[in-house]
Amino acid sequence: MFKKIFIVITLIFTLLSCKENTKNLEVIGTIKGVQKATLYLEKIKDTTLVKVDSVTLYGTENFKLQDNIESPEMYFLSVSSSDKILPFFAEKGNISIKTDLKTFSYKPEIKGSKNQEILDKYNDYIQKFNNKRLDLLKEKFDAIKNKQSDKVTEIEKKIKGIDKRQYYYTLNFCFKNANYSVAPYLTLSELYNLNTSYLDTIIHVMSESVKKEKYGIKLINYVEKIKKEEKK
Repeated sequence: MFKKIFIVITLIFTLLSCKENTKNLEVIGTIKGVQKATLYLEKIKDTTLVKVDSVTLYGTENFKLQDNIESPEMYFLSVSSSDKILPFFAEKGNISIKTDLKTFSYKPEIKGSKNQEILDKYNDYIQKFNNKRLDLLKEKFDAIKNKQSDKVTEIEKKIKGIDKRQYYYTLNFCFKNANYSVAPYLTLSELYNLNTSYLDTIIHVMSESVKKEKYGIKLINYVEKIKKEEKK
């Protein structure tokens, strides 16, 4: 009798162990400068940022976090001792993240995600637009200070020109990378007010696999919702 009970208990623990090991996303890495803190792995669920895993860092800079992921999507790392947050594009498999507590989300080393690699290239180029925009804003501030209204108007036109070029760069970027989830993600976050004909074109060039992934589905549903509202 006791032998049967032991076998049943062993089987239950084995099944539970197998269930725990079915998680298909593993995020490992190091955060330099951590003394004592809790590191959280988070993602957005129904418009709310929810914690899916955590680990206490005490006397170590290394961490490992896990979750089940159906398709590529944005995840976030946050530290209990800081208000900083590090976003990254996660995919099935192993993701490696190396950073430090001071800079944290600024230029972390992230490996194991093709979507993150593509997003990094996008962000690097967008930073050039941001730098130009900041330079012009400084010029505008000086012009306002010196009461140079004509120069202010000229600078504002230049800023609008940068905004327009950035917009079209993002659109072209989404077309070129339509076989990755980063395309519908950027479309939803940066091009949401785009004409439905352009949105339809982006959806059309997306691969069938991307259309079935989280952001592909969201983009398709978003466009369908807009079209229904336009018919009212």
